[in-house]
Amino acid sequence: MYKQGAAGGAGLDRKRISDALDKHLDKAVAASPSTSRGSAGARGDHNRLVVPSSVPKGRCSEGESESDSEASDVSGSDGEDTSWISWYCNLRGNEFFCEVDEDYIQDDFNLCGLSSQVPYYDYALDLILDIESSHGDIFTEEQNELVESAAEMLYGLIHARYILTSKGLAAMLEKYKNYDFGRCPRVYCCGQPCLPVGQSDIHRSSTVKIFCPKCEDIYYPRSKYQGNIDGAYFGTTFPHMFLMTYDHLKPQKPSQRYIPRVFGFKLHKP
Repeated sequence: MYKQGAAGGAGLDRKRISDALDKHLDKAVAASPSTSRGSAGARGDHNRLVVPSSVPKGRCSEGESESDSEASDVSGSDGEDTSWISWYCNLRGNEFFCEVDEDYIQDDFNLCGLSSQVPYYDYALDLILDIESSHGDIFTEEQNELVESAAEMLYGLIHARYILTSKGLAAMLEKYKNYDFGRCPRVYCCGQPCLPVGQSDIHRSSTVKIFCPKCEDIYYPRSKYQGNIDGAYFGTTFPHMFLMTYDHLKPQKPSQRYIPRVFGFKLHKP
């Protein structure tokens, strides 16, 4: 289990870690060989070398105050035990994520192809599943940070697949009903609840946007924290699959649209 520390703990320098992971990924692509330690089929062996789940809780960019870092932590008392997945989904800015069932993650079929996309794949997977070992101290601090960042990347790519399943759609339905994804900023959509969507299924291509089922357009999330999430963690298919599954939630298109006027007269189009 991932154990929360005191709320005043130092925040993780996200930008530095992301840059380090990007450099590592670029080197991995140039070198070709996979950074995975082999087949994920041996995942059930808890005695293999893993990294202890010592993920810092802050999600702060450079320049943010220490109080902002503390506000981004998961609410709860000191020493409270929680899973890594629950901890991660409750970080400020991660409201769009639902909690993926561990049974889904432990099924190798659902993770097909991800080992070649994520550095430190097996270590990151162990971190997500809270598989601990006393041998994790062989990694340097920088390597541990890379594993932590890789775990976030891996969870995001798994999440994009999970939310297309029946259980994943049901979990996202609850968040949709609670307006966790925000509302459409368009005036004539009258506060229509939105759904997260990616403009690409390829990692690091674009950030997540929100899709309005009423006007069928996409917008930037209102929160700067949510706006930094990779769009590939939700994919291009999700909102449309969601509305096909829950057809009764699809709203009618707006009947009004804004008409530009000058002194009350409509503008003529050239």
